[in-house]
Amino acid sequence: MSERSEKLLKAAATSERALVCVVDDDQSVREALPDLLRELGFSTKAFASAEEFLKSATVSAAKCLILDVAMPGMSGPELHRELTASGHPVPVIFITARPDPVKRQQLIKQGAVDCLFKPFSEQALKAALDTAMGVNH
Repeated sequence: MSERSEKLLKAAATSERALVCVVDDDQSVREALPDLLRELGFSTKAFASAEEFLKSATVSAAKCLILDVAMPGMSGPELHRELTASGHPVPVIFITARPDPVKRQQLIKQGAVDCLFKPFSEQALKAALDTAMGVNH
């Protein structure tokens, strides 16, 4: 087994069953991203809006959130601030179709693990998830 494979297996075992929630108004993202997350060893749930996520019983169980930056209603950054203010801090990885390096740095300064520009690679997502879950490379 290669060193890379061993690291991936170790990371998957460490994070196995950790719930990662995807909040994105784009249906194709809500369908494809959970499949990839399951392949990486995570449990996952997807939501079409920040409001839908907040109404769910999943808020306190989520170990990481993958949030779209721009959504109708409450945006990803607004949801992140709301969760932090209400005592539910959770690692957040933002995703966006509008690449803006300045906005990316602002989101990271505000506590996000990362902000990935769509389309992002599986490797970039895995690295952000490893950071969010505290897995060392």
